[in-house]
Order: sequence, then C-alpha cells, then structure tokens
Amino acid sequence: MKEAISKKDVIVIGGPTASGKTGLSIELAKRINGQIVSADSMQIYKDMDIGTAKVTKEEMQGIKHYMIDIVSPDKRYSVAEFKMGAENAIEEIIRNGYTPIVVGGTGLYINSLIYNINYPKLEFDKEYREYLEEKVITEGLEKLYEQAKNIDNEAASKISKNDKKRILRILEIYNQTGKTKTELEIISRAEPPKYNYKVFAINYDRSKLYDRINHRVDKMIEQGLIEEVKKIKEKYNEFPTAMQGLGYKEVVQYLENRCTYDEMIEKIKQESRRYAKRQITWFKAIKGLIWLNSEDGIQRNIEIILEEIN
Repeated sequence: MKEAISKKDVIVIGGPTASGKTGLSIELAKRINGQIVSADSMQIYKDMDIGTAKVTKEEMQGIKHYMIDIVSPDKRYSVAEFKMGAENAIEEIIRNGYTPIVVGGTGLYINSLIYNINYPKLEFDKEYREYLEEKVITEGLEKLYEQAKNIDNEAASKISKNDKKRILRILEIYNQTGKTKTELEIISRAEPPKYNYKVFAINYDRSKLYDRINHRVDKMIEQGLIEEVKKIKEKYNEFPTAMQGLGYKEVVQYLENRCTYDEMIEKIKQESRRYAKRQITWFKAIKGLIWLNSEDGIQRNIEIILEEIN
C-alpha cells in the first residue's frame, strides 16, 4: 500500500556524485506514488548517457522522470531555463496527483528552486565571450578566476578555479548588468519559494565515496565513454557547455593527444573526487537540510524522510 503526503510538499534528495541518489529516489517514488524531477546539469543533454551516469529505463522501474534528455549538446542552457522547466514539471506532477521528488547534485539548480532565485535572462554576448575565451588562451584560466574573485568573491569561492563555465558566467553577468551574481541572487530572493521544499542529502563515508567514484569511472570507460564522446563530436558542430562537463573534457583532451589514456582516467577520477567534495560543502550550507546516512540503507532512509514530512 502506497503512503500519501501533502501535495504541497516537494521532497529534494541531494548529495555528492555516486552517493546513491538514484536508487533511493526511485524506491521512495514507488513507496509514496512519486515522480522525479532531475536536478542534474549534465543529464539534461541528449546523447550524453555514459559520462553523466544517466538513469536508464530499466533503473527507472516505471517511475516517470522529468528534465532528462531535453537539450541538444550544441545548445546553451541556463539555470533560469532549468528553474522554469522544473517548476512546470512539479506543477504537472502535483496536478496529476503524484508527489514531486527533486533529485540531483547540481547545487545551483537546487538552490534556484528552494530559495526561489530568479536569475536574470541575459542575452548571450558572443563578442564578449570570444574576448574571454581569448584571454583564457593568452593569460590562462587562473587569471580570469582571480578577476572573478575580485568582482564577486562570494560566488567565486563556491566554485573551482578550473570551472571555466562558471568563472566566465560570473564575469559575463557583471559585464552585462553592472551587478555581481551574488547581488542579483539577493535581489531575486525577495519572493518566497512556490512550494514547501523538504531537503535531504545523502552522507557517505569520504573514503568509501571516493572508492565508489573511482569504480564508477572505470565502469564508464568499460561501457564506452570514449566512443560516446567520439559520436557526439561527429554528430554536433559546437559545444557551448556540454563538452566542458566532467569526464567529457578529459576524454576530448585524450582524443586531441593532450594527455595519455592513463592520465585521462586519473584526471576524471581526481576531478570527480574534487567535485564531490565541493558538492558536500554546497549542501552543508543549505539551512534546514537533513542528512541521511548511506550506511542506514535505503529502506531506513525512506522511513526517516517520511517521519520528517508527516
């Protein structure tokens, strides 16, 4: 027998990469008549399956998923677009009598919902982007990261100095609006969120998590990540964001003979571990978040979620 909860409640399950979010969310959805809204900035892309650890049809076990496979890798996709799409999905799920479960590890996506952050709709300035790209080549990404820190230290301190996509975003927002990303977020939080978000995140022993990440990377390579990247490069002409994704940019470096096969694998593992560490830091900053211990198991964690909601 399925258990029901208030339709105005939206459950959020976050946590670092490889922490078991998919398995927990699907079992929870089966238990409470739920449907899932993905909050993953890479799983939105079509044809990018292996490197994003995208949930398969078999893994879904009949549970409907939203916000997966919705954008071509050659298109740009903003947080503002995600927020609009995710809120439309949540509304549809509730209207159809199901419980929405937001699942993912992209902090910006989750924050846009739970804090109702309305990011400005900026027109893409191709000339300024080309100028920044040229500076990356001539001066190095670290120089731009320092520039971003000088403009908006709070936003820059939350990202890696190697995160080209988000470094350029900080600079582009300031260039177009004259305000920092942090300032705009404060202004945009004036209205309360549309739903009653109940936020949970999976806590995993760090050394065990890193082992899981390393194993996942090995599995991705075995499943054909390199072939997947080759096919995407053949199919699409340009990649404004997609090929900067973790796992993909390292394979591109390998295919362009900028690193060896072993160096590629080690880079993906290292960057994935670093990303997981940043994700944990991000989730720790969310007020009212409830941590779930991975060692308690899926069924016990479902009970904890239900106890907190009912």
